[in-house]
Amino acid sequence: MVTDRSHIQMPESSDTTLFDSNILLKHVTKELPDGFLMRPLQFNDYEKGYLSLLGELTSVGKISRGKWNERFNSMREANGGEQSYYVVVIEDLAKNQVVASATLVIEFKFIHGAGSRGRVEDVVCDTAYRGRRFAQGLNTTLVSLAKSLGVYKISLECKDSLISYYELFGFVKDCGNNFLVQRFD
Repeated sequence: MVTDRSHIQMPESSDTTLFDSNILLKHVTKELPDGFLMRPLQFNDYEKGYLSLLGELTSVGKISRGKWNERFNSMREANGGEQSYYVVVIEDLAKNQVVASATLVIEFKFIHGAGSRGRVEDVVCDTAYRGRRFAQGLNTTLVSLAKSLGVYKISLECKDSLISYYELFGFVKDCGNNFLVQRFD
C-alpha cells in the first residue's frame, strides 16, 4: 500500500467531483510518476479530453457540453445515497489532460443478503501513455475500493485477448458462465 499520497489531488470543491476524493485516498495502491495524479472524474474533465479518451475504447458519439452536464449530474445525484458510480481518472498535469480511466459501478441486489456487486468497466489508457502501468494502478485501486465497499463479488467483461492481463489482478474466468449481449445501436 502506498503511503505517499502526493500524487492524489484533493479538489477545491466536492461539487466538482463525481464522488468524494477522500473515499479514494486509502485505496490508491500504486505510485504514479511525477506530474500525474489519480482522482475522481471532475466536472471540467469535458475540457480535459475525457470523451476523446473513451473514444479509444469504444464509440462515444457527439456529446455536447449540455449533455455532459446532464449525465455528470445524474451520475453524481445517483451517488446521493449509497454511491453507485466511481469513475477514476489519471491526469497528465503538464498537459492538463485525462490520459487513463476506469469505472467501478456498484449494483445493489436483493440476493446475497441484500448485498452489492461491483463491475469494473471502461478501462482505457491513451495510446501515447501505454506501458506506464496506469491501467494496473486503476485496476488495483478499484478492486481495493470494491472490497472496502463490501461487495460480494467484482466482475468485468473483456475481450478474450485481455483475459490473461486481468488475471494478473485476481480476476478468473468463471467457467460455465457466459456473457451475452443485445446491442440496440
